[in-house]
Amino acid sequence: MIEAAQFVEAARARGFDWYAGVPCSYLTPFINYVLQDPSLHYVSAANEGDAVALIAGVTLGAQGGRRGITMMQNSGLGNAVSPLTSLTWTFRLPQLLIVTWRGQPGVADEPQHALMGPVTPAMLDTMEIPWETFPTDAAEVGPALDRAVAHMDATGRPYALVMQKGSVAPYELKQQERPAPRPRCTPVSPAPGASQDGLPTRREALQRVIAHTPPGKNVVLASTGFCGRELYALDDRANQLYMVGSMGCLTPFALGLALVRPDLNVVAVDGDGAALMRMGVFATLGAYGPSNLTHVLLDNGAHDSTGGQATVSPNVSFAGVAAACGYASAVEGDQLGTLDQVLSAAVQEPAAGPRFMALSIRAGTPDGLPRPTITPVDVKTRLARHIGADQGADQGEK
Repeated sequence: MIEAAQFVEAARARGFDWYAGVPCSYLTPFINYVLQDPSLHYVSAANEGDAVALIAGVTLGAQGGRRGITMMQNSGLGNAVSPLTSLTWTFRLPQLLIVTWRGQPGVADEPQHALMGPVTPAMLDTMEIPWETFPTDAAEVGPALDRAVAHMDATGRPYALVMQKGSVAPYELKQQERPAPRPRCTPVSPAPGASQDGLPTRREALQRVIAHTPPGKNVVLASTGFCGRELYALDDRANQLYMVGSMGCLTPFALGLALVRPDLNVVAVDGDGAALMRMGVFATLGAYGPSNLTHVLLDNGAHDSTGGQATVSPNVSFAGVAAACGYASAVEGDQLGTLDQVLSAAVQEPAAGPRFMALSIRAGTPDGLPRPTITPVDVKTRLARHIGADQGADQGEK
């Protein structure tokens, strides 16, 4: 058994100062220790996949050798499969995973862990995530972290430490630092002003985003599907990234980038289907989101890239959700001029937190829409180089 300080301080010496996760009783000493130290950063995520995506965003923007750790119970690995297989793996965004081993064979545990315990190693192996058991002797901590860092630096992919019961001594939470409650904004929801045929197109909305985000300190992250493809077709700029897969993970990813890089203006261009998939992140953004993050949701009421199947977005006031979750401002409507106002305010007016705009757009997309020819790794490396991040170093196949 080790003390929480022995691991956390050894990790800090190797650049790990960002943590995100979902609690497990095995992780309690770590989380409590990190929460007591104002020089360390911990984000309480709504689910394990959001935590993985958030730390991936931290990795994208990190400078000076800073690194991130995602902590979760093994029962949450299922929630994290999508970002682990199509975000961190695909874009080569490494992070250290601490996964508790509930239901470990031979160790008595609750019935809900009876299946997950035995299959945990196989799940990590299947996702090509090297792992070892979490160190239980102080002398083993440094070498374990060095192996993790060596793998992360060589491959650009995650490494996992699987924590058995009783690995870390208890650490009492001395002072609970909760995110400060933010004033509730009033959602602005004007009456619809246009029929479906009169709504702006995704292309028109993205043209406005491009116009308001010249390269420099502006970064645009586009959701998976036609959103990223249309942005690429309009103008493939160095300050843009096009998500592939990891549906619903754009906003926690953007949050991680905005938190680690307050010098950037981060614009996350989301879709209604993706937002509905992981709506818990609205609360996380409302609690932790900084003023340099703008969340734009293009709502066409459909999954366009898979054949136009309807979503349930007509029944949702996304601005109402954002306002209830603590965003600094929340607007929805169908006017491009309103989008202009929100994007202009992001760089001209201070705010107490992130801004939100849901823009109703027309379903459909131009014929012959190209797919990006630049690889996800090259998109990531180009953007990281543009913002002066550590990930800007070339990372070819290794």
